[in-house]
Amino acid sequence: MAEGNSTTVKEFILLGFSIYREIETILFVIIFPVYALTLLGNVGMISLIRLDSRLHTPMYFFLSNLAFVDLCYSSSIAPKFLDTPLTKRRSISFYACATQLGFFLNFLISEMFLLAVMAYDRYVAICNPLLYIVLMSQKVCTGLVLGPYLYSFSVALLHTIVTFQLTYCGPNIINHFYCDDVPLMALACSDTSLKEILIFIFAGFNMVSSLAIVLISYFYIVAAVLRIKSTEGRHRAFSTCASHVTAVTLFYGTLIFMYLQPKSNHSLDTDKMASVFYTMVIPMLNPMIYSLRNQEVKNALKKAMGQCYALPLTHSRKGVS
Repeated sequence: MAEGNSTTVKEFILLGFSIYREIETILFVIIFPVYALTLLGNVGMISLIRLDSRLHTPMYFFLSNLAFVDLCYSSSIAPKFLDTPLTKRRSISFYACATQLGFFLNFLISEMFLLAVMAYDRYVAICNPLLYIVLMSQKVCTGLVLGPYLYSFSVALLHTIVTFQLTYCGPNIINHFYCDDVPLMALACSDTSLKEILIFIFAGFNMVSSLAIVLISYFYIVAAVLRIKSTEGRHRAFSTCASHVTAVTLFYGTLIFMYLQPKSNHSLDTDKMASVFYTMVIPMLNPMIYSLRNQEVKNALKKAMGQCYALPLTHSRKGVS
């Protein structure tokens, strides 16, 4: 990517939390089990939805894609983050840095729009229940998932190409624990005005449009639920949205905290801690949120565990007979 310019930097150094050795050690101890739970929870959620026919509905189709995105999203950051305290290697090659940035942006944007699609799905389910099967057909659901994937891939590719066509002639120390646009731009020797414009346009569009879909959907959902006369009916309607509302609040709340802080209160250390939360903690929490607050998922999990427990018993009985 860099052959066309005068870039001399062949690798970058991820500063991470190296200034605060104690914090880095504590974070390693915390993030290692967090990442293990992320892998277990999201792979488990995808497997459970695929194996249980009762979960073959649009809502769980979107949820399985969210679990896939969370899994990839966290895996683009966590392995390098965990490797650094163990090996003491803070360097990352030029092309590995480009790859990490591309994957990170791809799955970050995918998550935004998948959460918006899931809000739309809840809107259709509650506000147009009689037309739900027609409006959320398999073809429509596939399109609603492919759209965010194709868009996020295109935007991530564009940003990555533009970022790594900049000239990097030193220093090569990235003041972050992963390759991100803003700290990379700070190291560029060439003009970054085009990159800054692209960040402003796409970051603004992605955040505003996806959040607007969520808010508009829930405006109509709340209006529809308030028209339900029975308390039980209202509770049932709200309970179908509770998990999604929690996931949306955590995700967008962290992003808004990061990007809408006043400059006087803005600090790179605060950004790093917030980044740890939304790149590694939230992908772990999402499967917990959707499983602990969802009776259908809990029932499917009990059924799967019962089958796993019954299988060795069946084999042992055959062995005895």
